Amino acid sequence: MSTSHTHTPPMDPNTSETDATQLALARAQGEAYGRALQHMAERVAHDGGMRAAGEYIVGYAVEEAEGMYEWAGGQLEWRDPEGENLHLEISVRDGADGRFVPGLTVQAVLTAPGGESLGPVELPLLWHPMIYHYGRNLKAPSDGDYRLSVHIDPPTFMRHDEVNGCRFRGPVDVEFDCVRVERGQD
Repeated sequence: MSTSHTHTPPMDPNTSETDATQLALARAQGEAYGRALQHMAERVAHDGGMRAAGEYIVGYAVEEAEGMYEWAGGQLEWRDPEGENLHLEISVRDGADGRFVPGLTVQAVLTAPGGESLGPVELPLLWHPMIYHYGRNLKAPSDGDYRLSVHIDPPTFMRHDEVNGCRFRGPVDVEFDCVRVERGQD
């Protein structure tokens, strides 16, 4: 996984809502999340990478399709993958401190080596025992190097801090070339 990226400018540590200690704690959260991402991309997934995009650091991981719980009829039900043969994971981190950014609308398009497009598909927030991410199972037509396009709409959540809270105001698009897909089911 490529971990080289540029951060957005640090947040102002001298506002009515923020001080240097609080920002240091936020960065520590981001560093822990980054270590979990690196583990996922390098030791669990078939492929992974990340890059700066706007005020975010966007990462991806690709692995075999996997079962997961979904809500159905007011209950959680386990669903194994049916025709799906890959699991696409997208992480969206705050570029200033590395923390996961929840509550986003994330869409992705995977373009196969032969030009066939999977998507755009919305990637819902997924809980994982180690790491929150956006993702879903998909059905890829072949193994090979794909192009991944990710679109992130600006979040609609409220924000603290009259200075540092005025961020994430526009949509962001990012692309990754040579995303290695190895189809399968876990």
